[in-house]
Order: sequence, then C-alpha cells, then structure tokens
Amino acid sequence: MEDRNLLNQTHHDLDELREKTARIAQEFYEGFEAVERIDRPAVSIFGSARVPEDDPAYASARATAKLFAEAGWAVVTGGGPGVMEAANRGCREGDGLSVGFNIELPHEQHVNPYLDISLTFKHFYARKTMFVKAAEGFVVFPGGFGTADELFESLTLIQTGKVLNFPVILFNSTYWAPLRSWIRDNLLPMGMISPGDLDLVTVSDDPEHVVQLVLDCYVKRCA
Repeated sequence: MEDRNLLNQTHHDLDELREKTARIAQEFYEGFEAVERIDRPAVSIFGSARVPEDDPAYASARATAKLFAEAGWAVVTGGGPGVMEAANRGCREGDGLSVGFNIELPHEQHVNPYLDISLTFKHFYARKTMFVKAAEGFVVFPGGFGTADELFESLTLIQTGKVLNFPVILFNSTYWAPLRSWIRDNLLPMGMISPGDLDLVTVSDDPEHVVQLVLDCYVKRCA
C-alpha cells in the first residue's frame, strides 16, 4: 500500500518523493472538491463495517440517518458496509443527500449502493479530513479500532481548538459505558484531561434525540 511505503521507506530519490507528495495533494484536492458538492448541512456517521443488517446498530443508524435526511441534512459516512451502509440507506429513504468517503484496503472494502456522492481514498489522513470538513456533528455507533480512531481524532481537534466545537454523540450507552468510565475514572483523576473535556461527548439511545441535539447546536451556531 502507498501509505505503508511512504511511512516505512527511506526516500533517496527526491523526484519519487515529490511524485508521491503530489498524489497526496491531489487526493486532498479531490476530497475538498467533493465536500463542496454538499449543498446543505451534513452530519458524519461512523460505526463498524462488520455489523450485519439484522443487528440493532444497523437499524438504529438507518433510522437516525433517515431523520437527518428528512430534516434537510446530508449524511456522510465511510461509504462501506455495516453501519455505514445503514446510514447511507436511511438517508436515501429520507430523500437526503447521501455521501460516502471510502478507503482502499487490502481486503477491498466495497462501496455500498446508497451513495449520491462517492469518493474512494488511498490515504486515511486525507479521508478523515473530509469527515471533519463536511460535518456539523459526529454520531458514533458501535465499532472497532477505526471507529475509535475517528472518535478520538474529533475530540482532539475540538479540545485543541483546531475546529469549532461541534456535537460528538455516542449511540448505545451500554456499548460505550466502559470507555466513558475509563475516561472519567482514569484520565480525569490523573490529570490527563480537564473536567470540561467530559462535556465534549454526549450519549444517547434514541435516534430522535440524536438528531435534535445536532440540529439545536447548528441553530445556535448560526444564530
């Protein structure tokens, strides 16, 4: 993979390095161009690619995205299967604008069939930038390493003031309870985070509540 080669190899050939850097820059350009095509407020929805259609997380993501679409919002996902597919599917069912930023992986993550705007990236860092660039909020469903990466990157950007403070909502209080306990009972007492950082995350089990939280924050920001 190009990411691995770029990070692991020593580049003695400056022309080769310039060529790879130019390809990364082009990917950022194409990503920003795709984001510019989103003609309405958008929410980024994350979660596991491994969730099957009969999983409650799939149904919840589908319902949540449909409500966002019915409110006139676009839904942005990683463009793949599982929770991503559910969210894009729900958005389509709500007559919204469904966006997917996919990633090339060794096991060839396929693009789901519910996308109006679709772009496949080679580099995670370019792709993740577009999730933030496009969104007025993040909704994070149960997932693994990739989902946790996207969650903590968003919190870091907000904590450090690199982006405006937008809502980050964890869906499924039971699933996220151990992580929240670790943050509250370990990070905070040890001084690894500030007390106010606990307020950067909200938890919900209700699609309507999730949508209302994001919409309310957007209205206040635009007021």
